Amino acid sequence: MKKILACLIFAATTATTTILAADSKSFQASLTPGIAIYTRTTEIEGLSLSIWGENPQSGLSIGLVNGSTGESAGLTAGLFNYADSYKGVQWSVVNYTKNNFSGWQGGPFFWFLVSGVNYTGGEMTGLQSGLVNYAGNLTGLQVGAINVAAKSNAGLQIGIINVIQENQLWFGEFPNAVAPAMILVNWRF
Repeated sequence: MKKILACLIFAATTATTTILAADSKSFQASLTPGIAIYTRTTEIEGLSLSIWGENPQSGLSIGLVNGSTGESAGLTAGLFNYADSYKGVQWSVVNYTKNNFSGWQGGPFFWFLVSGVNYTGGEMTGLQSGLVNYAGNLTGLQVGAINVAAKSNAGLQIGIINVIQENQLWFGEFPNAVAPAMILVNWRF
C-alpha cells in the first residue's frame, strides 16, 4: 500500500511539474527564429545552440546571433547579441540591450575581455568593456576607447573619450562630477 501511495504521489508531482513547466524547455536549437525546435515565445531554461536564435532565456546561449526577449538572464556568447533586458554576461563583437542590463558586456578582443560595441538603452549596472560603450543611465564602469552615458547614478569611465551628457559644468560639481566630456577618465557620483 505504501508503494502504491508513493507511486501516486510521484505521478501527481510529475504531472503537476510538467503542466506548470509546459512553457519552459531546457534545450533549444535553431537556424533562425522561425526554423527552430520551439517557437520564439518558448522560454529556454538551459542551453540554446543556434545560427540565429531568439527566445526568452535563462541559461547558456551560444550562436552566431543570439536574441533574448523579455527579462532574460545567463550567459550569451556569439558574434552579435541582442536583448530586451538582460542580467548576466553578454560576450560578443556587438552587444545590444534595448532596455536594462545588469552584469558584464564584453567580447573576444584583447585577451577575450573587450567587444567592438556595447549598447544599453536603459539602466546599465555593471561593466562595459568595449571599443565603444553606450549606456542610457550608467551605474558602474565603462572601459573603452569611446565611452558615452546619457546619465549616471554612480559611474566611472576610463578611455580616450569619455562623455557623460548629464554633467553640465566643467569641474562645477567636482569631486562628484568631472565634466560633460573628458579624456582618459570621467565620472559622476
